Amino acid sequence: MLFTGTKIIRRAVKRKNAYLCLSIRRDSGRTDFRHEQAAARAVERLYPQAAGAPIQIQRTRREFEGDYTLVVFPLLKASRKAPEATAAEIGEALVAGDNGIESYNVVKGFLNMTLRRSFWNEKIAEIASDDHFGYGEPTGRTVMVEYSSPNTNKPLHLGHIRNNLLGYSVAEILKACGNRVIKANLVNDRGIHICKSMLAWQKFGGGETPASSGMKGDHLVGKYYVEFDRHYKEEVRELVAQGQSEEEAKRNAPIMREAQEMLRRWEAKEPETYALWETMNGWVYDGFDKTYAALGIDFDKTYYESQTYLLGKELVEEGLRKGVFYRRPDNSVWIDLTADGLDEKLLLRGDGTSVYMTQDLGTAYRRFEDNRLDELIYVVGNEQNYHFQVLKLVLKKLGYEAWSDHIFHLSYGMVELPEGKMKSREGTVVDADDLIEDMVSTAMEMSRELGKLDDATPEEAADISRMVGLGALKYFILKVDPKKTMLFDPRESIDFNGNTGPFIQYTHARICSVLRKAGEAGIVYANDHADVPLVAEEIELIKTLDEFPATVRQAGDTYSPSVIANYIYDLAKSYNGYYHDHSILREENEAIRAFRLRLSCEVARVIRRGMRLLGIEVPERM
Repeated sequence: MLFTGTKIIRRAVKRKNAYLCLSIRRDSGRTDFRHEQAAARAVERLYPQAAGAPIQIQRTRREFEGDYTLVVFPLLKASRKAPEATAAEIGEALVAGDNGIESYNVVKGFLNMTLRRSFWNEKIAEIASDDHFGYGEPTGRTVMVEYSSPNTNKPLHLGHIRNNLLGYSVAEILKACGNRVIKANLVNDRGIHICKSMLAWQKFGGGETPASSGMKGDHLVGKYYVEFDRHYKEEVRELVAQGQSEEEAKRNAPIMREAQEMLRRWEAKEPETYALWETMNGWVYDGFDKTYAALGIDFDKTYYESQTYLLGKELVEEGLRKGVFYRRPDNSVWIDLTADGLDEKLLLRGDGTSVYMTQDLGTAYRRFEDNRLDELIYVVGNEQNYHFQVLKLVLKKLGYEAWSDHIFHLSYGMVELPEGKMKSREGTVVDADDLIEDMVSTAMEMSRELGKLDDATPEEAADISRMVGLGALKYFILKVDPKKTMLFDPRESIDFNGNTGPFIQYTHARICSVLRKAGEAGIVYANDHADVPLVAEEIELIKTLDEFPATVRQAGDTYSPSVIANYIYDLAKSYNGYYHDHSILREENEAIRAFRLRLSCEVARVIRRGMRLLGIEVPERM
C-alpha cells in the first residue's frame, strides 16, 4: 500500500548465503532505486547489526544543498555514534563507491546527497525514450469501479458531477497502474421514487413528452417528481388538519397509497404500468446520455436495478433458509446485526417489494460471479457509509466472505456552492446541465476579457471555451481529497493563475506554442543531451518528471485523483518559473537550446498524461 508521503519497500541484499533485509522508506515521488540500493549496501557494510533498520530516503528540502536525503536517526542504535558522525561515515562510503553520488553534506541527523550532474542528463533521455512513461505493467487484476448510479426520477445534479468525475478518474488511474478496469453504472430504475414520477405524469401530465415540451427527458420526468411532492405535501397538510398525526398522514395520503399500489403493479409486470415505466425511463436515458457526453464520461457496463432486484430476493430467501434472516409478523424480512454493533436491517417489505439492500445484494453477487473481480469499488457519498458496512456484513453472513471483503466503498463528501452563484431548477439542487453550460459560457467570457481568444476562429473559441470550462470544473473538484466536503466557486475555478485547471491548460498551450515555433524554424531536439550543462531549475524539473510513475501508483493505491492533480500543478508551476527565467528559443547555444526543447516536450507530455487521468483535455492553442 502506498500512502501519502512515504512508502516502505522491503529489499533483500544478498550476502554470502544469507539475506540482510533492509526496510527502505522512500518518498512517494521516486522511481529510481539505484541510490536507495547504494545506501542500503553502505549501511550493510558499515553496520551489519542494522538488519531491519529503516533506510529513509526523501527529496532534499529546497533550502538545503543536495538531491536526496538519508535520515540517519533509525541507524544510531546500530552505529553507536552521534547523528552527525553516522551521517558523515555513510556519506564517505557512498562517495568512495561507484554510486553516482558526487558529494554530500550533513545537517544534524540528515545526510544530503548530491548526484552527478550527468545522472540527470541520462534520466531525461530515459524518460523521453519510454513510450509508456508513468504507466504500470499489467497486474493481472480485474477491478470494477461503479459510479454515477443515478435515479431515473430526476436529472443529474452537482453531487452526481463529483461522483462521475471521481469515479471516472479513479478508473483511469487504476487502468494506468496496470489493472484491467471495468467502468460500471448502476441505474436505479425501479422503486417507489420512480413510481412517484410515473403517477404524477399519469395524473397531471396531459400526455406531455420531451418532443412536445422541448425539454430533455430527464428534466421532464424530474418535473413530475416535483409535482408529486407538491400534491403529497398538500394532502398531508389536509389530513393533519383533520386530526391525524403527521406520521399517520404521511402513510395515509391518497397519492402515496396510489404510488405504492403502482409499485406493486410494476413488480407484478402489469402491462400498462410496465409500458409507462419503459417509456418514461427511455426519456430519462436519452437525457442522461447527453449529460454524460457533455462531461466526457463513459461506461463499459450498465446494470439496471430492475434486473438485479430479483436475484436479491433469491438471496433473501437463501438467508431465510439458512436462518441468517428472520420474518416478522407483517411478513417483512430482517437481519439482526445488534451482536455486531449495528442494528436490525430491513431486507424485504411485508408486501414483498424490495428495498435498496435487496437489490444491492443481488447486484454485488452478479458482478463477482460474472466478472471474477479482484475488487469492486463503489463510488458513493459518505451518507451511505452505514449502508455499505451492512452490505459487506450481510454478504459475509450469507457465506460469501471469499469476495465480500473485496468490496470497497470510496466515500466522498458533499459539494456546496456560494449562495446565489448558480441557478437551480428545483431551488435546492444545482442541475448538472445548467452547471456545465454556465461553466463553458463563463470560460468564454473570462477568456475573451483576458485576450486568450483574440486569434481564434469562432469554432476554435467555442472548443477552447468548452475545454477550459469543463477543465476548470473537473480540476477544481478533483484536486480536493475525496473525503472532504468542498466549496465549489465557478468563477474562482476559471482563474488562469493559481492551482486551477485553466492555469495548467495554459501552461500546456504555452509549451505547445514554443515547440510549434521550433518546428517552423526547423530546430531539431534529438534525444541525446549527455554533455549539456544543466541549471538547478532543470534538475528540479527532471526530478519532478521522474516522480510521475510513483505519483500515479500512489493515486491508484489511495484512490485519490487529488494526488495527480496537485502533482501536475506543481510541475506546471515549476515549468512556468523556469520559462520566465531561462530563454528557450532565443538561447544561442544550440545544444542547450535543443535540451530545453526536449525538457519542455517531456513536461508537456506528462501534463497531458496526468490531466488525461483526470478526464481533462488540454488545448494546444490558447
